[in-house]
Parts: sequence; structure tokens; C-alpha cells
Amino acid sequence: MDSSEIAHLILARLQEERHAICDAWTTPTGTHTRHFVIDDLLPPELALAIYQAFPRNGAGFFDRESFREKKKTLTDLSQLSPLLSAITYALQDPAVVAKVAELVNFEQIVPDPSLYAGGLSMMFPGDFLNPHIDNSHGANRDLYRRLNLLYYVSPDWALENGGNFELWDHQVQQQKTLVSRFNRLVVMETNKDSWHSVSHVTADQVRCCVSNYYFSALSPDSTHYSHVTSFSGRPEEKGRRALGVVDNWVRNVVSKSLRVGRGRTRVNKPGLD
Repeated sequence: MDSSEIAHLILARLQEERHAICDAWTTPTGTHTRHFVIDDLLPPELALAIYQAFPRNGAGFFDRESFREKKKTLTDLSQLSPLLSAITYALQDPAVVAKVAELVNFEQIVPDPSLYAGGLSMMFPGDFLNPHIDNSHGANRDLYRRLNLLYYVSPDWALENGGNFELWDHQVQQQKTLVSRFNRLVVMETNKDSWHSVSHVTADQVRCCVSNYYFSALSPDSTHYSHVTSFSGRPEEKGRRALGVVDNWVRNVVSKSLRVGRGRTRVNKPGLD
């Protein structure tokens, strides 16, 4: 199945769930960050085939490990099953992008064909992604990040597995947990206060995700701002929180001084929740 066929299926589900999507987006519960969830995005046999197309041992994926995160990511899809490219770019199909933009009432929304801020991720036991806000712009610094689309494909994923997506309050004290359920699409607004994370994977299973970002020339709050991906720690991680403050400040200074940002190369970039 190619990307246009998958896009057609996604478009149909967006249309079917349009009322629930609009309600969820306009009245978020448990978090200030606007978001919506679509379960059973694709036929289950297709979703399972996408999962099975991921290399089981993460071969060829780039290892990211620091106080901020531990996971495997990949943006060069050329050596993998064409099905992984198909689902990735189906979420960038013009009709899908236009429908999502319509449902959340965003303007001038464009996808990210370079996968500067998208691609595949795999999380193994012990992997995690600490609370963070995504870097504000795309590679050319002319477009703001506006939407994050996360499609989960690991079968039988449950709350007790860990590796679940979390949306935090302004002070990063309380989170809303969204299980990284099989065949689930999560769409969230990304701005300078959209703190989110992934809890530690505790199950002896692999969490697989297809990520996309949409961008816009329009600022989320009509003001100009710029920042790198900024990390904190969980409420109980006082040391990581303090380290995050210093780390974020240093990387912001370097980014603005040299006009480069974390993520300008394909092997060193944030996102991929």
C-alpha cells in the first residue's frame, strides 16, 4: 500500500471523528495543551504490518542517550521497508494536512518532507524522554513548529508497560498520561509552553512510533520567539531540573550566537516522541 492509499484511509478517519476532534481540541481536559486522539486510525492488519516493518533490534537507528532522553531514532528511511516511508509521508499528504489544519483552525500549515523534526523512534526497556518543549522553529528558522503528530504501532501496549506519552502543566508538576496504544494517533499543539514527555519503558517490549511535525509562518501566540528544545526533569528529579536550566541556557546562547540549532543535522535532533 502506498502513501496516497494510506492517506485516503487517514482522511476518512479524520472525517469520521471530526466532531469528537473539535470538541477535544477546544476543551482540553487534564492539561492546558490542546490535543486530540484517534484510536484505530488504520485497519489493524495494516497497523500491524507497519509495526512489523520496524527492525526488531533497532538496527540502523541512531542512539540518543543523555540526562534528557534514551531512545533510538531514524530519519533516513531509504533502507527500510517502503511501508514505513508510506505511513510517514501519508501523514504529510496535502489533503491530510489540510483536514487537520481545518479541524484545529490553524492557518498556513505545512508538513516537513525533510523530516528535520520527524521520522521513526524505537524505545526499549529503560528508555525515556524527559519533560521538554520542542525547539521553536524548523531548520531554516522561518517557520514555527505548530503541531506534533505521533502514531503508535506496538501491539497490546498498555499503561503498565510505561513508555506512555505525557502532557504536563505549566510548572511540570502534574501530567496527563496518554497510553501509547496500538494504532493510536495523538495530535498535539506545540508552542513555548507545551511540556510533554515519555515515561520510562518498563515492559520487555519495544515501543515504536511514527512522528511528524507541521509548521507555520504564523507564531502560536502572535509574538516572535526562538528557543532550542528545552528539557526539565520530573518533579522528583531535582538534579535533572537544575541541570536542565543550565543546559537549556547554554544551548540557547550557542544557537542564537552561531545561528545553528540542535537538530540542524540528521543525526542530532530533538522530537520523535
